[in-house]
Amino acid sequence: MKHITQHYINGQFVNSIGQEKFELVNPSTNQVIGTVQLGNEEDARRAIAAAKAAFKAYSRTTIEERAEYLHRLHDAIVARGDDHVRALVEEYGGPVQMAQFLVKASADAILSAKASLPHIPFKEMVGQTEVSLHPVGVAGHITPWNANILYFCNKTAAALAAGCTVVTKPSEMSALQTQLIMECVDAAKLPAGLINIVNGRGDVVGEELTRNPGVAKISFTGSTAIGKHIASAGAATLKRVTLELGGKSAHIVLDDADLHKAMPFILSAGFMNSGQACVAGTRILVPESRRDEITLALKQAVEQIKVGLPEESDTAIGPMVSQKQYQRVQDYIQKGIEEGAEILTGGLGHPEGLESGNFVKPTVFVNVTNDMSIAREEIFGPVLCVMSYKTEQEAIEIANDSPYGLAGYVSSEDVDRARKVAEQMDTGGVSINAFSHTPFAPFGGVKQSGIGRENGTYGIKSYLEYKTIA
Repeated sequence: MKHITQHYINGQFVNSIGQEKFELVNPSTNQVIGTVQLGNEEDARRAIAAAKAAFKAYSRTTIEERAEYLHRLHDAIVARGDDHVRALVEEYGGPVQMAQFLVKASADAILSAKASLPHIPFKEMVGQTEVSLHPVGVAGHITPWNANILYFCNKTAAALAAGCTVVTKPSEMSALQTQLIMECVDAAKLPAGLINIVNGRGDVVGEELTRNPGVAKISFTGSTAIGKHIASAGAATLKRVTLELGGKSAHIVLDDADLHKAMPFILSAGFMNSGQACVAGTRILVPESRRDEITLALKQAVEQIKVGLPEESDTAIGPMVSQKQYQRVQDYIQKGIEEGAEILTGGLGHPEGLESGNFVKPTVFVNVTNDMSIAREEIFGPVLCVMSYKTEQEAIEIANDSPYGLAGYVSSEDVDRARKVAEQMDTGGVSINAFSHTPFAPFGGVKQSGIGRENGTYGIKSYLEYKTIA
């Protein structure tokens, strides 16, 4: 049992002023494994003040100095790699293979920011006019529970590369993971105040970051509803915002798709991170001419997927992060049944033998129409909806008939044809025939999936403002 009582502010572990205790629960067993003492508005203000004081000197550092600090942070994260994996598995329930991927991707995100620094035009001449880029100020980061270390590293690295200082409010449900991150930051021996971390609730610490005039920018990853609130509340001080929000991504299976190749892609994209991924491809669009063939193959493939303890190497789907999230997924499965969709496989309740944790049966609905709740709303669990289309253009129209636009997927043996389809999908990104993580490429959404982009030079530039000297 671990008890976390401190935040990381101004280069030191400091006792929390806030006194509220939050229990940390292993989602595989629903047993309490620790507690965290949550910060309050005063804890957040102390962190903001430290970041603001550090900004004065840090904003004037060279790109070589920033690159050195990023490398120190990278090395400190990598040195505790196995510990990060264990914490992800225990506290979040992430399958061990996904946990390992997230830790590696987090380290890569830091290196990509470092490698991107020389490609940022911090100063250039436009005719006789000098145009320069300058850090916006203190950055407030609010990160979710479904990939705590990745979001911390990605946002922090971009901010530091730009010359900003940081205050991060991670999810209170990720406190064990966050404690490890704080220890890594301390081990990196960065200048005091560059990175500050406060455990706390979104409506307390997150709200202070959003409203405090000492914070110049908010970068938030989470639900669309909270993202809208942050954009609205931050407008009072004209904060810059980057919002990476929800998704309901479509996977268009074209009529020439080879199912031996397409099926693993459908499952990996749809059930990514046990279905708890904003980019999960959960709307499967199949040609009417091959509907029966594809649904049969899908049923057989899903029923071979292992749902189990996340520490076991062959587990593909672990538990939902909490009992609340488990019930949310159950409610959506029930709603799908009530709306008239048919369960191809899966359904309500726990998988046999896994009743003590927050485990969900991987569920596939067929006979789904795009106006159903299960086709329009983000479920955030291992639930797929299969819809059929007659023509390629109809598939594109169904895919685009969504309030979201984060990711998209296309399966086809003709890559040029798939690319033409991808170009017509209203999303921030599309993967063709395989999911790939590219830390240098821009990531983000359109419509209600967000504002702005992260990764590489694109993410760093979101922390910079132009100055013109004529």
